[in-house]
Amino acid sequence: MGAASGTVTASGGDGPGGDGPGDGTRPRVRTRYGLVEGRTGAAGAAVFLGVPYAAPPVGALRFAAPAPPAAWDGVRDAGAYGPTAPKVPYPATFAALLPDPEIPGDDCLSVNVWTPDPAPAARLPVMVWIHGGAHARGSSAVPVYDGSAFARDGVVLVSFNFRLGVIGYGLFPDAPANRGLLDQIAALEWVRDNIAAFGGDPGRVTVFGESAGAISIGALLAAPRAAGLFARAVLQSGAPETLPRDRVRTTVRRMASLLKAGATAREFAATSLSALLAAQGAVLRRSGPLLGGPAFGLVEDPDTLPDDPLDALAGRGISGDVPLLAGWTRDEYRLWLAPTGVMRLLDRMGPAAVELARLRTGKDRNAVRELRAGLPGASPAELAGQLFTDRLLRDPLRRLAGARRPAPTFLYEFGWSSGVPGLGSCHALELGFVFDTLDVPESAWLAGPDAPRELAREMHAAWVRFAVTGDPGWEPWNGSGPPKAFGGPEREQAGVSVAEVTPPVPPSPC
Repeated sequence: MGAASGTVTASGGDGPGGDGPGDGTRPRVRTRYGLVEGRTGAAGAAVFLGVPYAAPPVGALRFAAPAPPAAWDGVRDAGAYGPTAPKVPYPATFAALLPDPEIPGDDCLSVNVWTPDPAPAARLPVMVWIHGGAHARGSSAVPVYDGSAFARDGVVLVSFNFRLGVIGYGLFPDAPANRGLLDQIAALEWVRDNIAAFGGDPGRVTVFGESAGAISIGALLAAPRAAGLFARAVLQSGAPETLPRDRVRTTVRRMASLLKAGATAREFAATSLSALLAAQGAVLRRSGPLLGGPAFGLVEDPDTLPDDPLDALAGRGISGDVPLLAGWTRDEYRLWLAPTGVMRLLDRMGPAAVELARLRTGKDRNAVRELRAGLPGASPAELAGQLFTDRLLRDPLRRLAGARRPAPTFLYEFGWSSGVPGLGSCHALELGFVFDTLDVPESAWLAGPDAPRELAREMHAAWVRFAVTGDPGWEPWNGSGPPKAFGGPEREQAGVSVAEVTPPVPPSPC
């Protein structure tokens, strides 16, 4: 997908390497750290990729708070995505569904900008995307996250990379906690300080993210250091949460045992990156969003996240004036259960599977009866999956929306079913619709062929409208009633035990 890092050419004048506007297809913008040269993309948008917002996290900086990038002379080429943060690949069953490019290099803390008008006078609304991936995978280089449609519709789109896994979220006695969150704050500070030069308005920034990206936004809403860095927020299929510190420490200790090293940042920093990632992959192999297990993620921390973010947002008025757009897909659980064969196992368990899910989610039997009434003929796996979806997403997001009134929270549910058998309206399916990138080949990995373009236009327009006006086009949630529905109300696969997902092996995303 591109070079590992930007190239800097030193020269003067308006020709290559100078401080002028470039040659028309190579737009230039001066950031606080130096001049960058992008490309002209779709619909005439100016695109700048791989622009550093922090120094490469290598050596002593691997487990440190993000440091400012070094300034450069001349012109830095911003025509290709920068390196992705170190990570382990998805298992094969998920790699066939979730594109996750890997771009080698150390300079992974970079931003990408799509803008329709790279001029300071433009003062356009800005949307900043935070990718998902369970805090351990993902990057801004996923093709589905191309920002051209947002620029086409008058919005400056920014995406960025941040540290993942043990490097971003491992707990050590000699390193700051929540380094991935600190990276996100540093990227938002870069937006505040530089986006006007790209035509954006730093006072009209909307952050939006999915899954772990939405969880991160919940933390940013509650983090004192992030106050004032954005005006609106979108949480897609992720609710504010933290992990118990002991759970994260245990994950680090298990890695240390495999590495035969002390559980300190100093000793982990002295370990080769390949060995570090191999140990992380081994320890996290049996973890998952529904069934738990070893994990890395956000933790309560006096310096970065003093309180549980959901409790803080629901009870203390933090970020109480920030309008929220939040929601979920109808069948979130299918991405986690269908490709792995767990749905088949739960169906074999029969009513015991539903009772086990009820106990793990803390639901009472009345909730199960109501669920059965709403989903007549649903299989045990479907009922269990919906109980987990309620516990992880619907319940906390409704709690958040109810507690923040009268500040507006607009709820939605994405209900269109994938063309890939067994996925239904699964986790992450809405992404190609929000970005209006259904024509990108990688969108079909989850959506299958012939996904409805009109639904993508509708959903994408709602996100743009929210960024521009604070109102996506429907009434805020009032404490009861259904959320705004995207996609038909039909449940194409209800009442049957859906076949497991066996998608074709996709082409390489790079």
